[in-house]
Amino acid sequence: AQITVLSGLDPVRRRPGMYIGSTGPDGLHHLVWEVLDNAVDEVLGGHATNVAVELLPGGACRVTDDGRGIPVEVHPETGVSSLETVLTVL
Repeated sequence: AQITVLSGLDPVRRRPGMYIGSTGPDGLHHLVWEVLDNAVDEVLGGHATNVAVELLPGGACRVTDDGRGIPVEVHPETGVSSLETVLTVL
C-alpha cells in the first residue's frame, strides 16, 4: 500500500471535504457553526460581550466578536506564532 503523508494545509487544500464534511453548503454551514461556537465560548468565558453574524451577498457570512482573538506569541511546540500554528497544523 502506498501512503502519502500530507502536512500543514496541503491535506485541507487537496481534500477539504475530509475536514469540513463537504465543499458545498453543508461544509460552509459547518465552518460558520464552528466560528460562531468559538465566539459564543468567548462570551460565556467572560472574554467578550458582543457577537455579530452577518449574511453577505453571494452566500458569504461574517461572524465577529470582541473577544481575545488568536494568540500571536511563539508556540512552544511548533516554534512559530500560535496564529500560524492554529491555521496550519491539524
